[in-house]
Amino acid sequence: MTHSGRFQVGTQGNTDVIDITDDVARIAAQSGVRQGLLVVFVVGSTAGITTTEAEPGLLTHDLKAFYDRIAPAGQYYKHEETWHDDNGHAHVRASALGPSLTVPIVDGRMTLGTWQQIVLLDFDTRGRRREVVVQIVGE
Repeated sequence: MTHSGRFQVGTQGNTDVIDITDDVARIAAQSGVRQGLLVVFVVGSTAGITTTEAEPGLLTHDLKAFYDRIAPAGQYYKHEETWHDDNGHAHVRASALGPSLTVPIVDGRMTLGTWQQIVLLDFDTRGRRREVVVQIVGE
């Protein structure tokens, strides 16, 4: 059996971190899948998906500080010459993180740890409406 769902998330950009666990869990519950795999995918090339503890220090400071160190805004990015924009760092950050995450479903539940949430990181230089696709395969 395969089940797909979608939802949208409003973001502020600039490494905004959004906890999307409840939205993904809702789609997982609607699927009726008891044993399988769930894939969460963000559409676009300047955002990514991962898991973390959705704790305020991580969400509002630590993750942003990390990405500021590895792909700082305001540096030279060849991408910006092509499109004459200012988001080369956002593309590099999103490429490093990746647009998707796979979560096993066991006994009808996502196998997330107690302090593990699914988060979307929007690295672009402005707020956006992000589309998230969830696809579940199983029985």
